[in-house]
Amino acid sequence: MKITTRGSKKFWNFSPAFLAGNLLIALVISIGSFAECIATGEGYGDLAQDILISFVMSTTLSYGGFLMEDYFDRTISWIQYPVKRLILESLCYFLYVFCASIVIIFLFQFFVIKNFTLNNIPWNRLVGWTQFPMKVSFVILFILISRSFLLEWRTAAIESEQLKTERFAQQYQSLKDQLNPHFLFNSLNVLSNLVYENPDTAAKFIRQLSSIYRYVLEVQQEELVTLKQELGFAENYLSLQKIRFEESLQYHIRVDAHATGSLPPLSLQLLLENAIKHNVASIKMPLKIDIELIKNQLIVKNNVQPKSSLPEESTGIGLSNISKRYELLSEENIAVSNADGQFTVTLPLLFP
Repeated sequence: MKITTRGSKKFWNFSPAFLAGNLLIALVISIGSFAECIATGEGYGDLAQDILISFVMSTTLSYGGFLMEDYFDRTISWIQYPVKRLILESLCYFLYVFCASIVIIFLFQFFVIKNFTLNNIPWNRLVGWTQFPMKVSFVILFILISRSFLLEWRTAAIESEQLKTERFAQQYQSLKDQLNPHFLFNSLNVLSNLVYENPDTAAKFIRQLSSIYRYVLEVQQEELVTLKQELGFAENYLSLQKIRFEESLQYHIRVDAHATGSLPPLSLQLLLENAIKHNVASIKMPLKIDIELIKNQLIVKNNVQPKSSLPEESTGIGLSNISKRYELLSEENIAVSNADGQFTVTLPLLFP
């Protein structure tokens, strides 16, 4: 996992907000200690010194904590190595607090208070005075670790969602990329038969095909198209097939012109193509296709009269392509039924 630094560095790099926060902490600690001094009648003489050392100590401990957090953010991930991160960061910070406290207390006692000389350094008392900073360090460490973990978890969650979205987009684009060559393959397959059977019909087919293929290119990059667009294309596509089948193909589109909603592009074309490909269409046994809209469900229905011979060469794309695109775009699913001599596919309208 990629570990990135965060914008918090601007806060703790001795910014006014950082210094003001530590000054406030120093005042609270000193006034708390000073209240005890008032109760014992010791007066106000040591207040300034208490504020000074508290401010220096607070600034040093918090600054070191932020530095350590920033270092571990760049080296050890909370998500991948949570236990290792917790142990190492805690040990390093406690060691830092102990050493920094000893140094600050030593300098303060030696230069400001002048309680001892270099010849009689009271190490036991100096170590004892580090107890309060060590207790404070537990609070600081808890805050830093909680903040760091939550921020990294949030970043990881966002990155995971972005990757998921990109993966879905790639999958959807891959499905859409199948449609262009699929449509062209099947159209050319039909055309190759017409050229030998009826050259005049083939020429008319080519002219109609060019206008229809323009729509295929226009929607190639779209996730959804309007119901009106898809129905217009479906009618043009069926008109194209009428050139080939004439009265052997009958169709009816019963959809209100003001109906709204969207569909994955070329969904109807795939369904209509499957109906024509797998069923007999003749004068005696015409293929009947009905398209109607019922309660935001677009229903495409055709009578079932399977071809006795093997169906035309196929690319294997159709219902599975439509179903997968619906799965990626929404929680809606298509419904397929083959009963009572009717093959029916129901496409839910989508409302992005």
